[in-house]
Parts: sequence; structure tokens; C-alpha cells
Amino acid sequence: MRIFTIADLHLSFGVPSKSMDIFGEAWKGHPKALEEKWDALIKPDDLVLIPGDISWAMKIDQAILDFAWVDARPGTKVIIRGNHDYWWDSISKVRKALPKSLHAIQNDSFILGDIAIGGARLWDSSEYSFSSIIDFKENKASKKIDLSTPEQNEQLFERELQRLETSLKAIPQGAKHKIAMTHYPPIGLDLAPSKASQLLEAYGISLCVFGHLHGIREGTPPLFGEARGVRYVLASCDWLRSTPALIA
Repeated sequence: MRIFTIADLHLSFGVPSKSMDIFGEAWKGHPKALEEKWDALIKPDDLVLIPGDISWAMKIDQAILDFAWVDARPGTKVIIRGNHDYWWDSISKVRKALPKSLHAIQNDSFILGDIAIGGARLWDSSEYSFSSIIDFKENKASKKIDLSTPEQNEQLFERELQRLETSLKAIPQGAKHKIAMTHYPPIGLDLAPSKASQLLEAYGISLCVFGHLHGIREGTPPLFGEARGVRYVLASCDWLRSTPALIA
């Protein structure tokens, strides 16, 4: 069994008006490109980690076509919630709606053989910023206005840290391979210790995959890497050119 990762699928089969094409060449027709590369690379016995932003749907019933698309791809898939997974309801409803090859993590862990996976969405943190490498593109189709204050964002980040720790606690101590998924990056570009990275280190995580970062400037050198025993892998779909990354 091999392990792959890719985040930010941003599928919209159930809500076709929310196509990612408006965000530039890297996103035009990306579901077809992703399908072709996924099916060529990944075998039925492989494991695929999807750290958030699976579907643009607002409700679970609108996301069913997107779930079916992911289910049709080879491999066992493990997902967490991203900031745009508005369809994500109670975990019981989510699991009831997911096809058999998709497994959701929320305040718990997923075990497959000697591999144990935990994770949580996280949120923006004042500890680090990625503005220096991002070419921001406004979503003109979006009508959502963010009225959150810095204090509210920090409170949400702290709650997400608690959720991450709850999930990591659910990983068996004896697991041979301990992996974490977060949607937001858990660490800055300089890989300096952060609140999230310290949790990953404390619970013996050896690999963390995440997404969320889009529009990274052309010519940006390889990002993230290994720090204090944890390897950090950015898996955003556009960063990976719609190609699932082999990580183990």
C-alpha cells in the first residue's frame, strides 16, 4: 500500500455555477485533469489523504455527486473538513452520506493496518503569514463578507487547536506510522515552532499534510519540509498541478 495526498479538490458537480475556472489556467477543467492523473497513479489498495475543501456544495445533498466522483477514483480516501466545506454537517450525517471508500475524521482518528491518521481543519493564525508568496485573486462570484475580528479569528484558531489535540489523542500510542492532516498550514514558511507544530511533535506525528494555500507565485521554490521530526507537505491541488503526491 502506498500513500498519496491531494487537497482542495473544490468539486462542483452538484453546483456547476461554482466552477473554479474563474481562478485562472491552473484550475480550468481541473476535475478532468485530476481524474486522469489520479486514475493513472493510484491503485485500489492505496491510501489517499484529502485535507479539506472537497466540495463547493452548501448542503450535503448538493455534494452527493462530488462524493460519487471521489468514490469512483481508486484507493481508500480519508478526509477532513476545509474552510469551504459548508456542506459538512454533524459527523454522523457526514458519515451516513459518504460512499464506502471515503472516511471522515472529526475529533477522532482513522486506523488502517499500522497507519493511524488524525487531524483538524485549523484556521488562520497570527503566528505566521503567507502573503509574501501568494498572488491573491478575488472570487467575484462570492457574496460572502468576512466580518470576523482578529480576536474572533484567534478564538476560532484556539478551538481548532483543541480539536486537533482531541484527534491526536485518539491515535494509538503503538501505531507504527502516525500521520496528521490539517486544512490550514500548521506551521510557517520558516518552519519555526508554532502552537500546532508543537502538538504534532508532542504526539509523535511524523508526517503532516495540508492545503488551503492557492495562487502561489510562479518561481516560488519548494515549500515546507522537515522540522523537529515532522515532515510537512503542502498538497493544494493547484500547487500539485492536479497530480496526487506520493508521500509514503
